[in-house]
Amino acid sequence: MSRFVTVARLDEVPENDTKGVMVKDLAIVLINSEGRIHALEDCCSHEEFPLSAGEVAAGEITCTLHGARFDVATGAVRALPAIMPVRRFDVRIDGDDIQVAVD
Repeated sequence: MSRFVTVARLDEVPENDTKGVMVKDLAIVLINSEGRIHALEDCCSHEEFPLSAGEVAAGEITCTLHGARFDVATGAVRALPAIMPVRRFDVRIDGDDIQVAVD
């Protein structure tokens, strides 16, 4: 069963930017896209490279290694060379805290 864990504060993830966090042994990237916080696994599915180093624009995050793009809300692939989506996590905001649902 998933439970929500506080991982950061809202002011730590500026608009159209990212923040990498660790929850247990799981790397997660928080993404602020147009004022909404999303959470994906912090690893490009094309090659093991952190998405937290990526660029955020128009509802997508671009991996800076080879240019694969993913939908920030779903983790779906939006551009090659990636062909597999990345895992997404439910997010909730509690006051100024960002919480992510993890197993």
